[in-house]
Amino acid sequence: MKMNRIVALTLALVAAASLLPGEAWAQNGNNNNGFFGQAVGGVFISPDGLLSMPITRDITASREAYHKAMKPQADALKNKVGMRMISLRALEEAVAKSDDKNALPEEILFLAGIQRIEYVFLYPEQNDIVLAGPGEGWKVDANANIVGITTGRPVLRLEDLLLALRTTENARNGGISVSIDPTEEGRLALDRAAASFVKFTPEVPVAFEKAMGPQMISINGVPKTSHLARTLVASDYKMKRIAMKLEPSPVKGLGSYVDMIKSQPKNMMPRWWMACDYEPMAKSADGLAWQLRGKGVKVMTEDEVIAAGKVAGTGKTSDAAQKWADNMTAKYDELSVAEPIFGELRNVMDLCVISALIAKENLLAKANLEIPTILASDSKVQPSEWHAPTQVATQCSVVHRGSKYFITASGGVEINSWAIADKTQEVPAVGETRQKAAAKNAGSLYW
Repeated sequence: MKMNRIVALTLALVAAASLLPGEAWAQNGNNNNGFFGQAVGGVFISPDGLLSMPITRDITASREAYHKAMKPQADALKNKVGMRMISLRALEEAVAKSDDKNALPEEILFLAGIQRIEYVFLYPEQNDIVLAGPGEGWKVDANANIVGITTGRPVLRLEDLLLALRTTENARNGGISVSIDPTEEGRLALDRAAASFVKFTPEVPVAFEKAMGPQMISINGVPKTSHLARTLVASDYKMKRIAMKLEPSPVKGLGSYVDMIKSQPKNMMPRWWMACDYEPMAKSADGLAWQLRGKGVKVMTEDEVIAAGKVAGTGKTSDAAQKWADNMTAKYDELSVAEPIFGELRNVMDLCVISALIAKENLLAKANLEIPTILASDSKVQPSEWHAPTQVATQCSVVHRGSKYFITASGGVEINSWAIADKTQEVPAVGETRQKAAAKNAGSLYW
């Protein structure tokens, strides 16, 4: 498949969305997201599932609505700390008391401002499990993301924790994943469109976008209407946009894949996806303390081939695609601040892994803790429902190289949380950290 002096880069577009305090839950199946639930943080989702970019005034309105809804934070929450603890027992009690007339407070919605899960501590004598990690107060950034006051890192969300805990069986049996891909018909139509052009004209990008048509969003393991699902979709979108130079990289030293191509690549269809990247989990000898270790996320790549419109992995990678994947992995921590959606993805992975750990090791029983409202998929407190993203428009970015080829990029996110929870290593220091982290007053929500 050749074109004269054209490199056409195609991928799907989708963006992140956020929740408003006070609108984060659908009680007894009622959805109360309203207007801002469908046009927040960079995307508008139509009732039929088509994603598009919102106009600037929608983002401004979302940000202002957050500011108006948010309440002053307690001084104890504002301070940046190396380890903040939150009690699952107290969380269960608070969620169980909530109803459709009383919105949950922000310290519960945003899990006391914790920005990563690093430890899981069991306290059987208090009938409790405590989640711990770095934390601080939160604010709304310019794009309506909820991030730390000083670090700019996104905070954890209660509804993501609920879904992670409620979907552990899905995670064990098939994993949690998202993929955005062209259809077979679209790929064949793009072949025909590419063959019809012998030189570049302004009509080429439009013709390619029309030929490829909408690309399909596949979401597995979690409800397609959930914030967790949107986080997976949005992070995949951002990764491919940066790779294909559809928007500038926000991090110095991470350029685009396009800029790395100096001549015609051997493979026209690199695939990138993000996956879990953890070291073996550390645990105490008595199994009452656990530590989640490692970067959390890595970028993977594989070459693909197409035959009659069907895509198949080759099991091989091109040097340029692998180099770009490795570079993004190395820059991931910086990206988590510059583009909070990447931090949110890592938060989601943390929550999925510790949820798999709790299920696999039967930690609730070991801690003498019951959390029926949090665990029950039919409990009165349900995560908010948004229009499910099902398809996105193809966008074509044309770059002149003096070559005769075009590139399509696909990708996704995979969370294999049970495989991570399977790998453990005994580390005595983790038990010592648990002793230091114990709450002075049993029953506290956070400390």
